[in-house]
Amino acid sequence: MSKESDSLRTSPSVASLSENELSPPPEPPGYVCSLTEELVTKAREELQEKPEWRLRDVQALRDMVRKEYPNLSTSLDDAFLLRFLRARKFDYDRALQLLVNYHSCRRSWPEVFNNLKPSALKDVLASGFLTVLPHTDPRGCHVLCLRPDRWIPSNYPITENIRAIYLTLEKLIQSEETQDGFPIRIKAVHVVNEPRIFKGIFAIIKPFLKEKIANRFFLHGSDLNSLHTNLPSSILPKEYGGTAGELDTATWNAVLLASEDDFIKEFCQAAPTCDSTLGLALLPEGLASDAQCDDSMRAVKSQLYSCY
Repeated sequence: MSKESDSLRTSPSVASLSENELSPPPEPPGYVCSLTEELVTKAREELQEKPEWRLRDVQALRDMVRKEYPNLSTSLDDAFLLRFLRARKFDYDRALQLLVNYHSCRRSWPEVFNNLKPSALKDVLASGFLTVLPHTDPRGCHVLCLRPDRWIPSNYPITENIRAIYLTLEKLIQSEETQDGFPIRIKAVHVVNEPRIFKGIFAIIKPFLKEKIANRFFLHGSDLNSLHTNLPSSILPKEYGGTAGELDTATWNAVLLASEDDFIKEFCQAAPTCDSTLGLALLPEGLASDAQCDDSMRAVKSQLYSCY
């Protein structure tokens, strides 16, 4: 019997297929640009994002995902895929690899990403370990403030702090104006009130960092004037020599808790078994291992991270 007749025998007839089975899969929700004219111009200059080609580029990445990683459980919405295109300046191949790495990291680090929702991290939020300042810096960058001295190891493990950081970063990049993709691009890391030993530790690890990353670390010690040359005092709370009032953690906590349903939808659904084609997880750029995070978190009294 010919291959053609075999195919006819084993395939269901067209008449037996339901209307839903014959219909193509629904297209992801369309994209509506929320950028100002100023930000559109900035995206064109810095990210090579051309508004007239934007949807074409998104479709190209979507087609690559469907062809090369058909079993990758990921959102294919325009806005979601734009994160990765922008993070890699619209280089299709690099954007696809970033998307795969992102999901690979999520699958291989379940203690961080499983059940990732604000209500599961109330202890961390209540401790004041992290918050986002209400004002951006002059470049429009959000400022994420981390205070490791608020963490009491006997209360909860270090992974809960990492979960809270990821939760905050995910919330920040939901806004198109602050998104450069995920992992988020770190514009600068400002460390204040660090002990002497931290400077020695950093001097040892600095040669192993990419030069671009190493140059974004600034150790200020107790010199707040040095901090203010990079971050204006007008956006800083008085705890850091600023004029923006006392540090407020409650407002950002409320923002996160109000997003509970969004995080449940994204992180609290049953995940399929990881496709072996994803390989080993690649940690986000600049993120250390658990042990490294543990050491550095315990050593530093207070830190300010300026993120874009």
